[in-house]
Amino acid sequence: QVQLVESGGGLVQAGGSLTLSCAASGSIFSINNMGWYRHGPGKGREMVATITSGGSANYADSAKGRFTISRDNAKKSVYLQMNSLKAEDTAVYCCTADGTTGWGSEFSAWGQGTQVTVSS
Repeated sequence: QVQLVESGGGLVQAGGSLTLSCAASGSIFSINNMGWYRHGPGKGREMVATITSGGSANYADSAKGRFTISRDNAKKSVYLQMNSLKAEDTAVYCCTADGTTGWGSEFSAWGQGTQVTVSS
């Protein structure tokens, strides 16, 4: 079973920065895509950023220019550097990953999420 554990959320003032981390564990042969999604109060789930195994990144319009996604394949980890945070960035941020397990089956996993609260 593949597990994802996020860390790095918290309370920050508008204009501030936070870095989220997510580490994958379990029987993993390879990870293809990793990404971050968020679920804000009264909103649906929104893709924030994704990154391929080769490092190609894709961002939501709301994240472009402010957020940077990166990954460390050796550590099976993905990161989200968030700058110039706004009140509307307040949400539970979840990481996701898909790939192949050590047994040769495909997996798609989600983390439990970490709360980010931006005070205005």
